[in-house]
Amino acid sequence: MDPHQSERPFADLPAALVDEMLSRTEAVSQVLLDSFQHIREQRSAWRQGLLEAGTLCRDSDLSYVPIPTVCGVDGSYAVERLLATDMVAAAAVAVEGITPPSETRFWPEPRHRVVVHTDSHDADTGTILRATMMGMELELALEAPHDVVLVDGSLTTPVIYFNQALNRCRETKRLAVTSGFLDAVPRYLGAYATSLASSRSDRAWVAIPKYTTRREIGQRLGWPEAHDDRAVLTNTLEAGEFTRPQPLDPPSQPWHLNTNPLSLDTRRLAEDRATSIVRLLGEIHILYYRPFGWLPALRLELGRAVAETPERLATVLHAVKHQCGAAAVLEPFPLYMADRMVKHLVSAIPTFRQIASQRLAETYEGDIQDIFIGMNGYRTEGGR
Repeated sequence: MDPHQSERPFADLPAALVDEMLSRTEAVSQVLLDSFQHIREQRSAWRQGLLEAGTLCRDSDLSYVPIPTVCGVDGSYAVERLLATDMVAAAAVAVEGITPPSETRFWPEPRHRVVVHTDSHDADTGTILRATMMGMELELALEAPHDVVLVDGSLTTPVIYFNQALNRCRETKRLAVTSGFLDAVPRYLGAYATSLASSRSDRAWVAIPKYTTRREIGQRLGWPEAHDDRAVLTNTLEAGEFTRPQPLDPPSQPWHLNTNPLSLDTRRLAEDRATSIVRLLGEIHILYYRPFGWLPALRLELGRAVAETPERLATVLHAVKHQCGAAAVLEPFPLYMADRMVKHLVSAIPTFRQIASQRLAETYEGDIQDIFIGMNGYRTEGGR
């Protein structure tokens, strides 16, 4: 990609198309203006509703706790579609947050998980690889020796990704990524159950999704359906305020994990852990927290054991606030850094492919054009 492409966003577009798009931004701006105006006018009423419902709280009302140690975990995956095969890669990284001055513990390497190999073409490769990525994230989160472990996304995302992958495993059993995923499923489910339970008093796992359309609070207080909770609360909460933890709204269909594709040796263990996961998903609590005025409200998802224990809740909020001290970063620092790292995976895949092509060319005895055509990347898919 041209390094200056971001500085010239319209360089490859027809001039007439750019002109029409620019002309339409006036109407879009008016719609956005009306939305901002409506939220500003309703702010006092919505804030009063939070107070009357006993939902509005301040972090200063919680007990003071020492600055916790924090890390953030994120992952990414990519599928490079070559002529006759796919090059697949998935990675999860854990990044340590801003460390308290008194911290002396050492966090040994490695602080990542990675999968890189080739597979035959299959439309569902990305589904299996995405679940593998999520499982590696959970394993890293389990191993991190920190007081608070921040995970990108929702606490419900793993069950969705795992179930989608398990439902496709029979059709993709010839893939190496599928066999690797099935072998690791019991470990992934164990890490998932542990993070949901958060039973250890010295450890808390917290999910912070960047984007959400949830409306648990808005539905309860009768806010307009056009605005999700995060948008309203960003304009309603003041610095240091949070909403009282409340249970996550249950899904329209019960949570489910299909363990049938697993071998008999691992199915019973996986079924026990799946049962625990489904139960613990029903105990997830959510809250919104605005540590500073320059930040939007952050949605925090955490287990009931943390949400209902004031000291542990204070630890989580103190951890998030301590990691949000830079106005230029609109999320906790370790999640921001982990996200920046893993997003480079997709852009790095062509480089891996070129290195493999060069090594092939050094030993290939046929026409070098075969390598050029066969190792060309015809399409790159990825996520997170």
